[in-house]
Amino acid sequence: MAQCVQSVQEFVQDSFVPMVAVLCSEEAERVTRKNKLGFAELLRPFCRLTSEGHIRDPNNQMQVVKNLRICVNNVVTSPTPASAASSPALRRLLNDVVLSCQPQEGAATNVITAGDYDLSFSGKDPKPEPSSDDHKSADLNVLTEPSTTPWFEAYRENFLQSMPASDHEFLNHYLACLLVVSSTEAVPVEQFLKLSQEQHRVQHSGEYTNPKWFIPNTLKYYVLLHDMSEGDEQRADSVYEDMKQRYGHQGCYLLKLNSRTSSAEEDEQIPDPWSQYLHRNTLQNQVGRPCVSLLHLLPCLLADGASTSLDSHPLQLDPASSSGSLHALTAANAELKKGSREPEGPAGGHGACLTLNDHDHIRQFIQEFTFRGLLPHVEKNIRQLNDQLVSRKGLSRSLFTATKKWFGGGKVPEKSISEPKSTCGLLYPPEAPELQIRKMADLCFLVQHYELAYSCYHTAKKDFLSDQAMLYAAGALEMAAVSAFLQPGAPRPYPAHYMDTAIQTYRDVCKNMVLAERCALLSAEILKSQGKYSEAATLLIKMTSEDSDLRSALLLEQAAHCFINMRNPMVRKFAFHMILAGHRFSKAGQRRHALRCYCQAMQVYKERGWSLAEDHINFTIGRQSFTLSQPENAVTAFRHILTNDSRQTATQQGAFLREYLYVYKVTASTLYSLPELPLPCIHSSATRVYFGHERRLAEGEKQAATHVSLDQEYDQDTAAMWGHLEEQLVAAANRGTVPANFQPTQCCLNSQTDNLRHPLAVAEEPIIVEVTFRNPLKVPLALSNLSLLWRFSADGASPSQDRTTDWSAAEVITNEETVSARLRLLPHATGQLHIVGVVYDLAAAVDVLLSPGQQMLDLMVVRGRQDLKIRGPRLNQTKEDKMLIRHGLDLRLDPIITPPMPLMEVFFLQFPTALLCGEIRKAYVEFCNVSGVALCGLRVASTHPDFFTFGSQTTTPVTPLSPTSAENCSAYKTLATAREPGSVASEMLVSAEDFSQPSGVMDIPMDGSTLQPGQSTQLPLWLRGPDQEGVHEINFLFYYESTEKGIRISHRVLRHTVFICASRSLSVQASACRSSVPPHHSVEDRGGAGTLVFVDVENINTSEAGVREFHIIQVSSSSQHWRLHRCINPAKDKDCKLTSRERAKLCFRATRCKPHQGTSDTSSSLCAVGDLPAVSRQIISSSTPCGDFFFRGCRPSESHQKCNELDLNIIVIWKAYVVEDNKQLILEGQLHVALQSIGKEASSLTPKEVHAQLSLSACVVGVKASLCVVSVCSLCVVPVSLTLSNCSSAQVDVLIDLRHRSTSGESLEVHSSFTWVGQTQYKLQLQPQQVLGLTLRACFLQPGVYNLNTPRVFAKPAEQDAMCETSQQTASPALIIISSSSA
Repeated sequence: MAQCVQSVQEFVQDSFVPMVAVLCSEEAERVTRKNKLGFAELLRPFCRLTSEGHIRDPNNQMQVVKNLRICVNNVVTSPTPASAASSPALRRLLNDVVLSCQPQEGAATNVITAGDYDLSFSGKDPKPEPSSDDHKSADLNVLTEPSTTPWFEAYRENFLQSMPASDHEFLNHYLACLLVVSSTEAVPVEQFLKLSQEQHRVQHSGEYTNPKWFIPNTLKYYVLLHDMSEGDEQRADSVYEDMKQRYGHQGCYLLKLNSRTSSAEEDEQIPDPWSQYLHRNTLQNQVGRPCVSLLHLLPCLLADGASTSLDSHPLQLDPASSSGSLHALTAANAELKKGSREPEGPAGGHGACLTLNDHDHIRQFIQEFTFRGLLPHVEKNIRQLNDQLVSRKGLSRSLFTATKKWFGGGKVPEKSISEPKSTCGLLYPPEAPELQIRKMADLCFLVQHYELAYSCYHTAKKDFLSDQAMLYAAGALEMAAVSAFLQPGAPRPYPAHYMDTAIQTYRDVCKNMVLAERCALLSAEILKSQGKYSEAATLLIKMTSEDSDLRSALLLEQAAHCFINMRNPMVRKFAFHMILAGHRFSKAGQRRHALRCYCQAMQVYKERGWSLAEDHINFTIGRQSFTLSQPENAVTAFRHILTNDSRQTATQQGAFLREYLYVYKVTASTLYSLPELPLPCIHSSATRVYFGHERRLAEGEKQAATHVSLDQEYDQDTAAMWGHLEEQLVAAANRGTVPANFQPTQCCLNSQTDNLRHPLAVAEEPIIVEVTFRNPLKVPLALSNLSLLWRFSADGASPSQDRTTDWSAAEVITNEETVSARLRLLPHATGQLHIVGVVYDLAAAVDVLLSPGQQMLDLMVVRGRQDLKIRGPRLNQTKEDKMLIRHGLDLRLDPIITPPMPLMEVFFLQFPTALLCGEIRKAYVEFCNVSGVALCGLRVASTHPDFFTFGSQTTTPVTPLSPTSAENCSAYKTLATAREPGSVASEMLVSAEDFSQPSGVMDIPMDGSTLQPGQSTQLPLWLRGPDQEGVHEINFLFYYESTEKGIRISHRVLRHTVFICASRSLSVQASACRSSVPPHHSVEDRGGAGTLVFVDVENINTSEAGVREFHIIQVSSSSQHWRLHRCINPAKDKDCKLTSRERAKLCFRATRCKPHQGTSDTSSSLCAVGDLPAVSRQIISSSTPCGDFFFRGCRPSESHQKCNELDLNIIVIWKAYVVEDNKQLILEGQLHVALQSIGKEASSLTPKEVHAQLSLSACVVGVKASLCVVSVCSLCVVPVSLTLSNCSSAQVDVLIDLRHRSTSGESLEVHSSFTWVGQTQYKLQLQPQQVLGLTLRACFLQPGVYNLNTPRVFAKPAEQDAMCETSQQTASPALIIISSSSA
């Protein structure tokens, strides 16, 4: 709350003080001018009495006069119009008074706590902490001394001092006149006579309307001024004695001055009490006296002649001008300039010739004049007026006694003024009794006899109202209310309705806003002193009008302080009225006060959800700050408008943006460094950093490795997968151990990567920083000349200055859009790099379409910067971390530049995107060293190591250096052969270690194992389609090292990801059983029974890849203990061809290896057998690629073989004929089956998940048949015995179905060359533990090997309804060989 440094009683008393005029001779004026002061100015600091005075009232009662102040002014005889107080000249002077009083910089900040608001009152922009918006029941706690508003006090004092003397009141009329003559005059008495005659002429000649005198017999007080530095003191004393004889000792005084000379006491520091009355900017602190005196501003402005027109409001296009004449103050100016031609005395400040004793002399003179001259004169005139009034009214007692009896304490209702007569201009003659009562009341008021003054005002008020003299009545009401308030002991309450009536009369009836304003100022202070802040605020707000912006601004500001000082502070009303006050200050040209008001109001609206109000306030603060040459504050204010989530329209936002750009451009021209721009918003945490060259696109048939790019989305699981592969590679390069300081390579850093360590970058390789910009506005922004701001510290050197990279292309960010810009940085030396931020040019893009694809950019372009400040992840390890908000390090923008490293690029040629399951395809890989450093140690790891092979130096056949385009070029190594059908398979001993890769890391067989700078090499790559259909993601990680050792980066990696679509080809099921053929039927294995291996091959391709048919061209086996001896298929030399949905069964005899072949656990026998007659070339299965894929897919068991284990691996090699683009292609492939034990079926397909079914434990059915050989010529019917056994203890219902079913759920029923004849379905019932035999008949149409275990058996307990099929997976196959009659 803005409070006055005086008490309210002191303020009201000082507003109405006795007026004393001064007339000086020229010689006396010269004496005082030695101190750069006039005589009236000389007395002004000493015009307040320090001791009490006394006066007797008409009833002879003693009245004490305390703390009395008198006002001493020079006589100004120029005419002053009645409206002088509202003249343009006076308005300009009051405007300068307010403008000269500003809050001091660095002054203590006053803080008021109102609820959850902390309001700061200082000259700076307050920054309150954000809090909630509930303040209805807030408590007010003043933390420091209450803030004052010295500009308001200065305005109020000067306004009251400038009140013109009016005919309806006598408070501003002169009571006495000081006649001052110097002792150096030849005849001082004659000068006194001349001055006395001049005063009489001014008062009584009628030539002058000003100044006005209180009573006809004005007190004349004669002052003899003696200059101690040059006059004769004895002569002065003699003249003074003569004066006492002539004027009496109470009517004259000898004042001795100028005791100090320039040569004496030069070092003595004499205070200057005149400065605060004579200069504008003299307010030492907030609790000091108002600094500016209006009476001394007038001549200064007259002398300067400068224009003081009001500054225009910033929202107005044309400044409002005002003009006025200063002719009314010409005489005052001339009076102040009197004696200016005389010597000014010694150099220095005011009172340079006065000592402290001289100050005491002046103070004593004022006291003597008041106590011996002025107060007795006033007392005498009060008695005379009282006697006159009593005699005129025929009263026998004094007016004092009568008024006490009539009106003491009682309230007399005022007459209504709602419909007054137009008599506000009524004038009373000077001798009118009503004016005599008013004159007596004013005299009593000036000497602090408030009780008698109230009675007289009350009496005069009634008389004026009865005569409808509204101006006089309003004045009497005003002073009656003030007198009632100032009465000691408060015998009656303050009549606020008197003041309200007076204000209404002044304003509405008399049209005198000056008197209404004086009345409002007095009443508001009285109401505030009584705690009636609401009434005071209402009164002040009512006094605002359009005729005076300055007055309205000051009153609105005081009303706002009233709202904040209430018992329940109304914080929002305070802020609202401060904004209104700021607006009126701005219109009045008081920009600093306007800025202060808006800043104080901002404390209430800031971060409270009042976005539109915040925008308005910030916009105004920005404009006012810019006008006041505070560009930094202006930029800050505009930044708040543009960075917050604005709810303004696009048009308004565009206006805000243009204002900001203009202010910023002006500000930037005066700054040495680039300041920060608020637009667009940068998501620092979304910044990504890429180290290395961007991936080169494919060239022709070449397909470049995908590696890592900024276009890829980061995935945590994928990053972990790459890290695992890299760990495998590092372990392989370090003899199976991973170094303790190993960290996975991170080419692209983002918010999800581990950024706790400085990343490593390589010299001469670019660093790409992707910065994400967001435009929060609804208008487009144009960014151009983007570059990175960086700081570099070379090894052993100090950090450099901030520098920028080369500019990049422009970006246009449309409204509310998020875009990313990629900026490059190329380091040339080793050291520490710190990427500071981004530098760019900002403009507002205007949506004016010039031509397709073009936009016109605004001419207002500014250049600035934004720093990239990235916080690391929040720490949550310790208790302190959980209690506080702490963030770790994020060093993605602080890379360490290392020496040059090798850089490899990988290209793939003829790399397929679709394969059949098991298909073998040959492709080529090209490795290029594009750096200046040689590389070595080339390795590769993959998530699918069985998908590809580079071969090995011992098993890889001679391959051309460049790929061929022949469609029928085989990927296998073949050997010409001319075998007869049924011949024994060829054998070859190989080592599995030549093919297998135990760690999953593959060394790339490169000539010389080193790739020199700029060199490239091309190697073949064999691919095999995955065994499971679908789309497969296959990842390659290439590893290489530098030939130079001891560098910080030990290795580098290159990533590649491909997607392969695998289609179904063949399904291979294999099983083995011990042969039950008598020895005489097995000529090859005389002396021991053999093992039969059955291979079922089914074409499960659905022809979606254009596959016409498959051919089985070779079957190979591998085992440490077994080998396929020969094929016993009786189909002669017929080609094994499978079209869609067809299947074939192949039968082989397997025998044990000879003892010398299986002695080593590290070797395995790989036999190539079963060449079809149509194929004239044998595939060497022990070489690349057949052996590589086989040994990786089917690893031989290293455990000791048990009696029932087989450990036989089978390779089925096929060809497929495909029609593509009207061209026939031949595809090759191989499928692997691993037979682990006899009697257990194995498949080449990946077993699918089988849902668990409810098994029927009460029923176990076994099927038993014997193997027999039958020779037929055309048709053969064989009896078959089927045995059913109920192993449960419950009665079981059995259903036997002999109809054939397909072996694949996706294919239709397959017609074979044998069938069951006779009854095909049986329904039986088995008792507990019962064994039942059935005789069935099977009919065969052609020779071959057949499995008779095809019946489907369903069983269920007798008491259940659902029938369940009995599982036959564990049943041994019932095989039969049907041979031709010629066999």
